[in-house]
This record gives sequence, C-alpha cells and structure tokens, in this order.
Amino acid sequence: MVTKPSVDVTGQRALRDEGSRPLRADALRNRARVLEAAESLFASEGISVPVDVIAEKAGVGVGTLYRHFPTKEKLFEAILIDRIADIAADARARVDSEDPGAAFFAFLQHLVRESALKRDLIQALIGAGVEIELAAAQSKRDLEAAVNDLLGVAQKAGAVRPDVTSAVVLSLVGATCIACERPNTGALPEDLLNIVFDGLRPPTVAAGPKTVAEAGPERANPAPTP
Repeated sequence: MVTKPSVDVTGQRALRDEGSRPLRADALRNRARVLEAAESLFASEGISVPVDVIAEKAGVGVGTLYRHFPTKEKLFEAILIDRIADIAADARARVDSEDPGAAFFAFLQHLVRESALKRDLIQALIGAGVEIELAAAQSKRDLEAAVNDLLGVAQKAGAVRPDVTSAVVLSLVGATCIACERPNTGALPEDLLNIVFDGLRPPTVAAGPKTVAEAGPERANPAPTP
C-alpha cells in the first residue's frame, strides 16, 4: 500500500521559498488541518465560504489561519500545490515496487482518478484567479521529476518503451483527463487509458502480415471472386 510522507513537505518548501525557517511540528499540523478543512468546505459549499468557518472546522483560531495564509488567494494556491505534492509523493513511493511496470501504470490510473475527483474544485480555484502555472511551477517540476524516476524503473524493467519521456506521459494523461471532462458512454476513461497504455508499452512482436487466425472469419473464408 502506498503511504504519504509523514512530514508536510509542501509547508516546509513554501516557507523555505519565502526565506523563513521551517515550521515546528505543531504548526505543521495546524497548517495541514487548515488545508484539509478548506478543501472540504470549498468542495461542498463553494470557494466563497468565510475564513472563520474554515478556521472553526479546522479547530484553529482565525489568527492561526491568517499566520499561515495571509490572504484567501494564498490558501487557494496552497491547496493546488498540496495536491500536486501528494501526487508526486505517490509516484516516489512506487519507485521501489517489486513490479515497476504495474506500479507505473497503476500510478497513471491514480493520477486520472484524482483529477476526476478534484476537477470541480480545481476549476473553481482557477476561476477565482489562481495562476496555476506561476503558483505551482516548482511543484510541477517536482512532479515531473518524480514521474521521471518511476518511468525510468519501468523502462529498465522493459514495461515501457524507451523513447517515452515524463513530459510525454504527463501530456498524455492530461489529454485523457480533458477527454474525461466530457464523458461519453461509448468511450469510458478506462477505455482511453487502455489505449494510452498500449501506446506506452514496447511492441512485443514486429509488425507483419496477419495469420489466418488473426485475420478473422472474413479473411479466413474470403468471398468467391465473381
């Protein structure tokens, strides 16, 4: 089972980026509670929920919330960054799996599933003016590095074709997620992922003429020529 790191690396990194010293353990716990409460409330009640309601649900004072997140926009950004950090941690946790190929493809399934679960919240945060590309630039680089490590072990195991890069993988997954935003009963997310996975796997047999068995009944019993 994949487990998350015991330390909120996102909180520590955010402070290091601002030139401050790392948070104490109790402050990290408070920060994590605020993020969890905010994400839950934003998803259920919308992003206009007052900060005092978030603080109450988190079990902290409003002053504590503002010490971590001086503005609501900073809270929005932290939620996005935290989501990306969790996904990167999940990828790193799979690197040492006994079956690298299975771990790699399971991670991609997890990534698409998480995207679907958080889609409405992420869109709402973007609508609130959060500039994802700017706010989460470093976190996205960390994610690509983590995916690159997981991809590397899968390629060494022969489970993924050698010419694939982490940027290609994330682009393919992103396109799949966009397609899933407009669900079609004739093209389920699982169907799309299976095709993506087939394209990522190395070919096991060189392309050549089909055998009669592979060609199907139409080729096995051709119609007589008039």
